[in-house]
Amino acid sequence: MAHWLIKSEPFKYSWDQLVKDKQTFWDGVRNYAARNNLKSMKKGDELFFYHSNEGLEIVGIVKVVKEAYQDPTTTETAWVVVDIKPVRKLKNPVSLAQIKADKRLKNMDLIRLSRLSVGSVKDEEWNIVLALAGE
Repeated sequence: MAHWLIKSEPFKYSWDQLVKDKQTFWDGVRNYAARNNLKSMKKGDELFFYHSNEGLEIVGIVKVVKEAYQDPTTTETAWVVVDIKPVRKLKNPVSLAQIKADKRLKNMDLIRLSRLSVGSVKDEEWNIVLALAGE
């Protein structure tokens, strides 16, 4: 199983909204690297849910329930979505400052490719973040 991180501005789509919705498709990705990450996701892969701009923290874990398909919000065939559902809220959110302060996470996509909205997370990074969250 691969691990990923998706970003959302809480005022546009928050963790609490995802929990309320129970499931959603992850749309609006208009960057080829992020799109390629969506295409690489497999059913059952887990993702960190990161609040960007406001909060700047990983708040929960979601799971891919349907693999990539045409983004229904556009007619452009280049763009895809995946369906996700919440798994659980982290015991303690992990802030961007905490991640940046941990030298073991210096190569994490979240740090290296800070503008990327959908990034990969290595298994070691996943486990470190979970430990920082008290999981």
